[in-house]
Amino acid sequence: MQQPLLSSADLHAEGDLPGHQVRGIAERIASAISLGMLRVGERLPPEAELASQFGIAVATLRKALAQLRAQGVVETRRGRNGGTFVVQAPFPSTETLIAALHRIRVVQLRDFADEHAAVAGLAARLAAERVPPESRTRLAELAFRAREARGVQELSLTDSRFHVEVAVLSQSQRLLTSEQRLQSEIGPLLWCDKTSRASAQQSFNDHLALVMAIEQQQPAEAQRLAEEHAMRNVRDIVDAKLELQMLRNDTHGEDETGEAR
Repeated sequence: MQQPLLSSADLHAEGDLPGHQVRGIAERIASAISLGMLRVGERLPPEAELASQFGIAVATLRKALAQLRAQGVVETRRGRNGGTFVVQAPFPSTETLIAALHRIRVVQLRDFADEHAAVAGLAARLAAERVPPESRTRLAELAFRAREARGVQELSLTDSRFHVEVAVLSQSQRLLTSEQRLQSEIGPLLWCDKTSRASAQQSFNDHLALVMAIEQQQPAEAQRLAEEHAMRNVRDIVDAKLELQMLRNDTHGEDETGEAR
């Protein structure tokens, strides 16, 4: 099974969660929250309904929710208006992101780039083919929101929403699910200035070009732009990783007095 770039352990700086299935469900719920699909203060669907959506037993879902409660992401309230509510959007600290980037190998980033380019490129192509002629989408609005965002978490959230919306327009549930998963892995790394060299202005330019290609129904161009954008994002992370590695090597090459060993 492919190891994600950022797992729930990275998001919460805790150890491994027991049980692969429980961990997977907890990660999917946490990803939905971090991407803004479930907002702080919102109540989750009833347990039976949510378990049915995931195709799991209610007991398994309860274990996943218990993990999220322990992490402070959700809380369960009793009474007629009770239920499980989102109380915090999970997001890793800068220190956690730096540690994760040190752990991630370049070959993993390259593999991620290949997958993301394939998913984002096909989603953009299908969106351009399936958007009704001369229709206006929400993409331009989302692109401007991403440009105006401030702070790592807001930048990550608004950028992810843009790309998820492209996947929505593709009208492919599988591509949408894949894009949501990939955004949850790369978003925090991409917009932390210690773990990426991404430029908000360059990203905005890429987004606007993609909006035009989709709304003008240019499938090949939309696919090319989305693939290049996905690859550039990962290159920005690789550049930061190499710089961190050089800094670490320089630091380890000096003794406590600052003299070279």
